[in-house]
Amino acid sequence: MKLDNDIHNYYEHLVTERITELGLDKSKSDDYLADLCCLALNQVPPRYIRFEVDMAFYLPLSERKQMEMNVEHAVDKALRYLDQAKNKTPTASA
Repeated sequence: MKLDNDIHNYYEHLVTERITELGLDKSKSDDYLADLCCLALNQVPPRYIRFEVDMAFYLPLSERKQMEMNVEHAVDKALRYLDQAKNKTPTASA
C-alpha cells in the first residue's frame, strides 16, 4: 500500500473546489495557489478518506455544508493574509 496514493485529506478537494469557484486558478500563479492551499488547509481539521464515494454516501448533508463553510472562511482568511503580505513594503533601515 502506498499512503500517498491511497489516502488523502478530503478538505484538499474542497479547498481546490473553492479556489476554482473564485476563479483564482485563472488569475493567480502556481506559487500563490500553493501558499493559499497550505494556509487554508492548516486552518481546518484533516478528514482522511480513501475514496470520494465514501464521502458522497456516508457524509450527512449538514456536515458537508459545515465543511464547505469552514473552507470558505479558511480560504478567505488565507487570501487576506497573502494580500496583506504582498502589500507590505519593506521599511528602510536608518
